[in-house]
Amino acid sequence: MDTAARHTLLQGQQAWLWVSAATTLAPHGPYLPPWLGVTLLVLMAAQAWRLWRLALPPPRWFVALLAVAAIAGVLATYRHFFGKDPGVALLAVLLVLKLIEARNPRDGLAAVLLALFLQTSQFLNGQSLAIGALALVGALLALGTLANLQVVAPPRPTLRLAGALMLQGLPFMLVLFLLFPRVEGPLWGMPADAFSARSGLSDRMSPGAISELVRSDAIAFRAEFRGPPPPPHQRYWRGPVLHRFDGETWHPGPDQFLLQPNYQAEGPAFPYQLTLEPHQRTWLLAMDFPADGLPFARYTADYRLVTRQPLRTRQRFDLVAFPETSVGRELPADALAEFLQLPERGNPRTRALGRELRGRGNPEAILAAAMAEFRRSGLVYTLRPPLLTGDTVDGFLFDTRRGFCEHFASAFTFLLRTAGLPARVVTGYQGGEINPVNQILEVRQSDAHAWSEAWLPGRGWIRVDPTALAAPARTEGNLARALDPSDPIPFMWRSDGSWLRHLRHQWDALNNHWNQFVLGYTGERQLALLSRLGFDAPDWRNLAWLLVAGVGGLFGALLLWAHHRSPPKDPAARAWDLFCRRLARAGLPRLPWEGPLAYADRAALRWPDLAAEIRAIARDYTRLRYGAEVSTTGLKPLHRRIHRLKPK
Repeated sequence: MDTAARHTLLQGQQAWLWVSAATTLAPHGPYLPPWLGVTLLVLMAAQAWRLWRLALPPPRWFVALLAVAAIAGVLATYRHFFGKDPGVALLAVLLVLKLIEARNPRDGLAAVLLALFLQTSQFLNGQSLAIGALALVGALLALGTLANLQVVAPPRPTLRLAGALMLQGLPFMLVLFLLFPRVEGPLWGMPADAFSARSGLSDRMSPGAISELVRSDAIAFRAEFRGPPPPPHQRYWRGPVLHRFDGETWHPGPDQFLLQPNYQAEGPAFPYQLTLEPHQRTWLLAMDFPADGLPFARYTADYRLVTRQPLRTRQRFDLVAFPETSVGRELPADALAEFLQLPERGNPRTRALGRELRGRGNPEAILAAAMAEFRRSGLVYTLRPPLLTGDTVDGFLFDTRRGFCEHFASAFTFLLRTAGLPARVVTGYQGGEINPVNQILEVRQSDAHAWSEAWLPGRGWIRVDPTALAAPARTEGNLARALDPSDPIPFMWRSDGSWLRHLRHQWDALNNHWNQFVLGYTGERQLALLSRLGFDAPDWRNLAWLLVAGVGGLFGALLLWAHHRSPPKDPAARAWDLFCRRLARAGLPRLPWEGPLAYADRAALRWPDLAAEIRAIARDYTRLRYGAEVSTTGLKPLHRRIHRLKPK
């Protein structure tokens, strides 16, 4: 057995391992099963207590029992071991158990390697700037732990060494980033759970669905307009269009794909670039109404713009919107019948109100009467609507009168259908906020919205936002002001937190730069870089040659630098050099052949009044530098003695 395996880990080395493991595991906490997260937290706390109390590690049979129990739990949770989620869960278990059983530097090395692998796996859940920063911190601590396993030193020089190692690797990282062939698609391709994390709109709507989504402050997409953006009341970003109602939930109808939109673009054009976060769906959430001529997408009969494949990575699209476009065209009677469909029973009071509205005569009068009814009904826009069961539309319109946008859109569409007016529900996003830092419109999950569309003969589909009838401020971009005063305003929406909003705008702008220039460095942009470097028809062969040349040149430069660089000295040797320089300046330089104790004896003869202190410094140095047990406890006293020494 080699020396590294025989040595026992010191308390400081185990502390470094613990900090590195904790930093690695923390970002994975939200993605682990709750029972496993709590278990790992308890085990990490127990390990910290053991290190603090200098207690003995648990027996190996106990660690083995924990391993079997944890592996069985992972298998029971996921039903398999193949995939991102169970794989990361198993690695997290192995890291904590290795930390508990670590007794020598070889065990510590295995724990650090596990930590590095887990830091890489953070990017399987997301590639945001925050995750990148956490990975850098974790890598710094892991490198510091590796250095401390080799030579025990105080935290500050250890972190300096780890930082120097990271800086040495920076040129390699840049070369690999720029020249390694881009892999299109997500980082994880196993079918079991490759795209299990999905956020955003659903293709169904029931009471409470959107109000839960609105509590999220996450970015849904960004829009960078080529000129002034449209006013807030025109910013309707179209998502699923829902045709069928079963009494509680609205469902989409069958998709009818078209090669170009079935309307003629009218009014002012608003060109913009849409940066859409992955939501695992096909809809593009384009602003009403997108122009034609987009080869990568298809249009639908209900005016959506969709792609052929779900959006599983962040994508950018150049689009043009015409908010004032009229979408009127004649529909056959059988097509209109789909937008009059209602359950056979349920919501009798709303049905009675619809029959009353039907007596108003023409469709325009029916629509105007329904809108007037919503305005005068005293409906309240709130994030905390009461729970509705049974006849949900009746309950909202006549009993609670409190709801969110899905309650308004569902009830209004139901009412129009009972009055004989074809109608449907549209879900998507409304509004958005201009970031003052970069002038990019940011649309968040909190901007999720639902509205209605009514069919009028000769005019076509008319958008009606029933939420705006009760809370006009909602479509003017101030969601907090539109809410009921009794609602607890989410922290980030409060107007009194201007400094916090400014920080958020700065962070969002920085994230956008990360998305555009780091995550957005696609294969197309890579080939464009090669073209600028002088390659006429760049391909993977050019990339391979450049990659080999770049990495080889860096290795050669690093080897040359290492060859001409003197080996670093440990902290005790640096302290001894300081001692020798002080005596040399006082007129007694150390001779090349002179050892520490011999030099101290000669200096003691020169300065008899300092003889005891000089010999003590030499003894401390030889013990720290050449002793059998490496220790850091004597470094600070040695430094203090040297600094106090003033030979004349």
